Amino acid sequence: MDLNTVVEIRDARDPAPWRPGDAWLGGGTYLFSEPQPRLRRLVDLSRTGWPPVELHTDGSLEIAATCTIAQLSRFARTLDAEAAPLFEQCCRAFLASFKIWNMATVGGNLCNALPAGPMISLTSALDGECLLLAQDGVRRRVRVADFVTGAGRKDLAEGELLRSITLPARSLACRTAFRQASLYGLGRSGVLVIGTLDPVDGSLAITVTASTVRPVRLWFPLPPSATALRAAIGAAVGEGEWFDDIHGLPEWRCHMTYHCAAQILRELTEVKR
Repeated sequence: MDLNTVVEIRDARDPAPWRPGDAWLGGGTYLFSEPQPRLRRLVDLSRTGWPPVELHTDGSLEIAATCTIAQLSRFARTLDAEAAPLFEQCCRAFLASFKIWNMATVGGNLCNALPAGPMISLTSALDGECLLLAQDGVRRRVRVADFVTGAGRKDLAEGELLRSITLPARSLACRTAFRQASLYGLGRSGVLVIGTLDPVDGSLAITVTASTVRPVRLWFPLPPSATALRAAIGAAVGEGEWFDDIHGLPEWRCHMTYHCAAQILRELTEVKR
């Protein structure tokens, strides 16, 4: 879609004061999908030259906000980590064309803060941390699970930039389980639940997305019983936080979340033969 209110595109490498009507431009797959009448200038991040994915010496993984889904998928195929399959599972949860895969960015998916955003699912499940850059140069770090605060809402100030997401080495070493549910075969995720089992201390994390307006990450020092897990999810998801739209009623999303979480608990706690 043409954005006929935009009068200027600025290269993000050339600093300039932020002003009302500015917006960061990454892949643009959402930005150009519908009218944006408030926008006057786009600040283009495509030529920043940030490495899409970096594996640090401490074993942590840093994903640039400008990393595309296609780049992340290709990298994950070479990643020697127990959690590597989860990357492709979440990339495939887009159910998008190759054109979207090659343009849509990880940062854009987080900043849109849509409940069904699978990069939110991936990075919150692996206990990711966002690096945010303010216009005055101040940096701050926020856990992905806290960065997305509601449907379309995030902890991002005016002019602030999501630079990257870092996944700790310990999370990458976890055994993972993935469940996704949609109302129809190629539909948007109505429920997406991910479990991670820490090989060091046996702790379990269950992350609920798509069915809730924000990511809900529950950590247990030891795997709970099915009854305790169900109670923990019910207590963590507040009144009105089960998402309600054309892709699923809250009651269905709640039921399927409990069902998927129970399956994940069984999968991750059964003895591997």
